[in-house]
Amino acid sequence: MSSDEELGEEKGHACHEVSPQTTPEVEMLDAYSRAVIAVVDAVSPAVVSLFTGGNPIHGAAEHQGAGSGVIITPDGYLLTNSHVVGKTKQLRTVFTSRRRAAAALVGRDPDTDLAVLRAEATALPYATLGDSSQLRVGQLVIAMGNPLGFESTVSTGVISALGRAFRSQNGRLIENVIQHTAPLNPGNSGGPLLDSRGRVIGINTAIIAAAQGIGFAIPANTTKWVISHLISHGRVKRSYLGIHARDRKLDRRLARLLSLEQETAAEVMTVDAQGPASKAGLKEGDLIVAIDEKVLAGVDDLQRSLAEHKPGIAVRLMFIRRLELRNAILVPVEAN
Repeated sequence: MSSDEELGEEKGHACHEVSPQTTPEVEMLDAYSRAVIAVVDAVSPAVVSLFTGGNPIHGAAEHQGAGSGVIITPDGYLLTNSHVVGKTKQLRTVFTSRRRAAAALVGRDPDTDLAVLRAEATALPYATLGDSSQLRVGQLVIAMGNPLGFESTVSTGVISALGRAFRSQNGRLIENVIQHTAPLNPGNSGGPLLDSRGRVIGINTAIIAAAQGIGFAIPANTTKWVISHLISHGRVKRSYLGIHARDRKLDRRLARLLSLEQETAAEVMTVDAQGPASKAGLKEGDLIVAIDEKVLAGVDDLQRSLAEHKPGIAVRLMFIRRLELRNAILVPVEAN
C-alpha cells in the first residue's frame, strides 16, 4: 500500500469523485434553462435576417443586414419594424437553415413601427402571436434576432414596465409599449419578444443607446390589428382625436361607484391644442372608458375603434374626470 493510501486510511478518508450538490436553487436554474432552450428550439426556425438589396453571402456582406423578422404564417407573411424596411420595396430574407428568398413589402405603419412582408417561399415554420393583455411586470421574456449579422442570437430578461411610450423615427409617439431588460443590439429590430411558452408577445423595436438593460417592444395585441389593416389596405387608416394615451388600471372603488365593469381605461396623457379632443374639452388625466357606448379596456381598444371609424363622422366618448362620468362629442379627422 502506498503512503498516500495509508494516509487516507489513517484519516478515514475514502477516495471518491466529487460532484456538485443538487439544491432547490440549482433545480430552479435548470428549469429556467430548459424553458429557454425549448423556446429557442421551437421558434428560432421562424426568425429571419433581412437584407436590403443584393444577395447576402457569408462574410462581411452579412453584417450589412437591415434587421430581423419573424414569420407568422406558413405561406410567407412575416413581421418586422417599419424603420427596418424604410422606403425599400424589396428585401431578401435568410432563414436559419441558410435558405434565401426575396420578400416584397405588403405594408408598413410608421405610427407603430411595424411592417408586413411576404417572402417568396411556402411551407415555412412560423411563430404564434400571444395575448399581450395578460403580461405582468417581472415576467420572463426571451428576445431573438440577428444583431450585427450574428444569426439566431438569444437573450433573456424580464418585463420591467408596461404602457410605456416613446417617439418613433418620424417623431410620432408610439404608445402602450412593453419595456424589458433582455439585451438588444443593432439588428435585433423586428425580431420577436417571446414568453416562456414560445408565443410572440411583442416585436422588438428600439433600445436606448446610453442606457443598459432598457429595450422596447410593440405588444402583440397592437400588432394583430395592424397586420389585418396592412394585409387588407397596405396601410392603417386612422381617425385622429388629437390625444396620446396609456393604459390605466381603474380603482375598484371608483369603478363600483360609477357602475363600471372594466378594470382598465385609456388615460389621456397629452392633448393636441388644435385637435378634435381639445375642441371637445378633453383634458390630461381624463380616463376614457367607452366610445360610441362600446366599452374600452385601454389604448388598444381605442386604437382599434378609431382604425375602424371613418374620419369626419362624429363619435361619443365617455370618460371619467375626478369622480364623475362625462360625455363628449368629437369629430375625428384623418391622421396624416
